[in-house]
Amino acid sequence: MILNRLELDFFRNYVHAEAQFAAGVNVIWGENAQGKTNLLEAAAYLSSARSHRARYDKELIQFGVDHAFVKGEVTAHGRDFTLEARLHRGERRQLFSNGVKLKAAGELGEVLNTILFCPEDLSLIRAGAAERRRFLDDAICQLRPKYAAALAEYRRLYEQKTRILRDWEDKPSLLDTLDDFNLRMAQVGAVIIHYRAHFVKRLAALTPPIQSDFSGGREKLSLGYETVSTVTDPEAPPKDLLPQLLDHQQSHRRAELDSRQCLSGPHKDDLAIFIDDQAARQFASQGQTRTAALSLKLACRELFREDTGEWPVLLLDDVLSELDARRQAFVLERIDGGQVLITCCEEDKSVPVTGKRFEVKNGTVIS
Repeated sequence: MILNRLELDFFRNYVHAEAQFAAGVNVIWGENAQGKTNLLEAAAYLSSARSHRARYDKELIQFGVDHAFVKGEVTAHGRDFTLEARLHRGERRQLFSNGVKLKAAGELGEVLNTILFCPEDLSLIRAGAAERRRFLDDAICQLRPKYAAALAEYRRLYEQKTRILRDWEDKPSLLDTLDDFNLRMAQVGAVIIHYRAHFVKRLAALTPPIQSDFSGGREKLSLGYETVSTVTDPEAPPKDLLPQLLDHQQSHRRAELDSRQCLSGPHKDDLAIFIDDQAARQFASQGQTRTAALSLKLACRELFREDTGEWPVLLLDDVLSELDARRQAFVLERIDGGQVLITCCEEDKSVPVTGKRFEVKNGTVIS
């Protein structure tokens, strides 16, 4: 799986940019705030139509302009593809593959898969459950279009139910629709839990050996999946999970009405991370936090290859600067195989380049 070429118009700080990448390791260097991360962000957007730094697409469009354009030429599954994302202020984005408009963002993942690691990923370990859910969702959406569709529907239902709970005292008739929303949320939620549980199970097998290698065998990492308390086996088929989710909804109905919040469902799930049997969120050191987050991303990379038969494009943003020499060497050895785009602030000659070097300067890519 290779991102051969990337073209941007009015994306972040790029008025126009083109970059022709090679298979192997491509190093992108330059001073801070020149656009290195924006380049990786654009590449990742073409695999999921989501940004790791922006909540809304309008944030990706250059200030003072009403549109932006991202185009990538990709070789995957023995074929060539052209992916396009057209962003417009005040309008829905448009996504295309080989000129055909896509119905859903999840279809991008059937062509291009990316794994992005950036400094913000330390929040995977230290922050609240929302960051870890986002990590799971970003990965599974690329691999499973059905999951992406279920997640999009669940988010719509969640927003609608939240409005009902917020306004029901002023408009009691809204409660007439609550049972219908609860049923559909439980049905879709069961699909989400099923997929998440199976993904975490596989991730739990792949991540610990990487963390162990990182630490020279001194640290043991383990993972767990935390979901709705009435669910006895999250890996069970969705039809078996449905009545358990409905039971949980019913037991929380009064509390939801009183608090005006949606308290039941997989929107509160968490990926539990332990290092040496202690919760990493509370007890991991800065070094352990960084290597655990990176181990999760590298495990994801291996999982993607298992599923698709091809390495995803690995996007590493400033990954080496905070690692000691031994851990740097481990990362560089581990990323052998597949295409890699790696950014750094200086033209680091220690990074083995099997592809190309690029300098980014004030929104310009220099090959």
